[in-house]
Amino acid sequence: MNDAAPVNDAGPVNDVAPAPRSRARVRAPELVGKGGWLNTGDTSYTLADLRGRIVVLDFWTFCCINCLHVLDELRELEERHRDTLVIIGVHSPKFVHEAEHGAVVDAVERYGVEHPVLDDPELATWKQYAVRAWPTLVVIDPEGYVVAQHAGEGHAHAIEALVEELEAEHEAKGTLRRGDGPYVAPEPVATDLRFPGKALRLPSGSFLVSDTTRHALVELAADGESVLRRVGSGERGLVDGGQAQARFNEPQGLALLPDGSVVVADTVNHALRRFDPRSGEVTTLAGTGAQWWQGQPVSGPAREVALSSPWDVAVFEGRVWIAMAGVHQLWTYDPASGTVAVAAGTTNEGLVDGPAAEAWFAQPSGLAVSADGERLWIADAETSAVRWIDREGTVRTAVGTGLFDFGHRDGDAGQALFQHPLGVTALPDGSVAVSDTYNHALRRFDPESGQVTTLATDLREPSAAVVDGDEVVVVESARHRLTRLRLPEEAVRVESVAHRTRRAATEVAPGKLRLDVVFEAPAGQKLDTRYGPSTRLLVSATPPELLVAGEGAGTDLARVVELDPTVPEGVLHVSAMAASCDDDPANPYPACHVHQQDWGVPVVLSGGGTERLALVLAGLDA
Repeated sequence: MNDAAPVNDAGPVNDVAPAPRSRARVRAPELVGKGGWLNTGDTSYTLADLRGRIVVLDFWTFCCINCLHVLDELRELEERHRDTLVIIGVHSPKFVHEAEHGAVVDAVERYGVEHPVLDDPELATWKQYAVRAWPTLVVIDPEGYVVAQHAGEGHAHAIEALVEELEAEHEAKGTLRRGDGPYVAPEPVATDLRFPGKALRLPSGSFLVSDTTRHALVELAADGESVLRRVGSGERGLVDGGQAQARFNEPQGLALLPDGSVVVADTVNHALRRFDPRSGEVTTLAGTGAQWWQGQPVSGPAREVALSSPWDVAVFEGRVWIAMAGVHQLWTYDPASGTVAVAAGTTNEGLVDGPAAEAWFAQPSGLAVSADGERLWIADAETSAVRWIDREGTVRTAVGTGLFDFGHRDGDAGQALFQHPLGVTALPDGSVAVSDTYNHALRRFDPESGQVTTLATDLREPSAAVVDGDEVVVVESARHRLTRLRLPEEAVRVESVAHRTRRAATEVAPGKLRLDVVFEAPAGQKLDTRYGPSTRLLVSATPPELLVAGEGAGTDLARVVELDPTVPEGVLHVSAMAASCDDDPANPYPACHVHQQDWGVPVVLSGGGTERLALVLAGLDA
């Protein structure tokens, strides 16, 4: 997947060149990645090979829900400008597992990435471009200069406007090349399942599986292997109808309703669907088909409220609970009233326990009701944590400490470690099995003893599990199958491993530190101040003692914070949002866009460290 195959020359140059908009330009560093190139037919590329094309570098990692949102934002842009634009995914891992080349190969297929990907396991290109957050998009003009950088989601409209400017400018200069790009599609593989996500045991004894990459559901016989039927056409889409006509978009979680129908978390459609196993009909229960953004309704009629990457579902206390991975919250759907509402979480990403309205989550991806029905277990993937919410609405953490610590360590829950778990399964004895996805293991937490053990290893990216009698059926996502295991009487002994996120820390001076979030409204837009401030900045730290002053929310994107010189290191958590609208005085209802990003910046206090920390939301830091 790369952009440098020989391309046809551009057509005739226009007689009159449009006056280019003045913009800063910085020579783009070379693209380097020890893992090599994917989706290019084994061809490697340099920036020189790409000269004459507009290049967008997408710095992503496959654990990151925001990165997956951006992949979908870029699909239409990529299609509309296929002869001038080359998108290159620069895979930059957070977790140790994501640095494995085979895992990146799997992720590129799993998420339908149809452009070149550079595998950069050592973050070499990430560092050269001074990237600080996943996802980050960098635009390089046809002459090899960086002209824009955007962090977070919601920038596709701004990038398209810039691409169109660059097309006109460089066509006039004669520096634009048109033609086919370097993308080479991999050969398809014949399997009954392809990267399945979740599974559900139906009352008949068969298994319903979300065949995520193929945008379908598959019913398997009780043996977990024989295909009984497929539900869905296999094409991306949001289409209701019979099992041959219906369309899904990377479905994940499944939950059985009292009437025998199944709720499906249709993740990339940002919707809940209903499948009736008796008739084969698929209908839509909740969601508009569009992604939820800040400022939109958080409750109301289910078909009128947008959702954001629902990843799993479970029936608890008479409602369908939704792991809303895209906004780090739990929502509920009430089948009786046909309404949805936020149940827990603030949309801030992190690990904070307490009352539901104050708790922080980080990409909740698995749900399971405990055997006694008193709590809802939660796999909180990005904090590598197992948590729960009780019937009174209080959130607590069983295992896990935050966004940056992970590993494979058994023992007392206070020091045990997981690595990006995607599933939880309630066991009959009151304990919970954990699909410890990036450790390729099935783990167990016993709330009675407070101990974590390992039940099985050598499971390739397990994403869910289902109890079937005295056995457990595991969804081995990266082996494209269900695997049946007998619950062992004794745990497997595993050597302990602990990790921290791989990014290098930024050296900052103790005392006062100026924090600047850089935001430039896209061409033809301005900050939307019609109804008050159009920007928001939220700052916190881990440990909290790192910040002496400057914590909390405000409306200015620049702030001076004070760091405690007695705290040698930590993480600054910065969340920024800016709203911009079309700058057209004649239009009373201009189109508006929200730009938002969360940063977790590891810092080390040093006497020679910087006194200014710049984080680019959109634009370039002057």
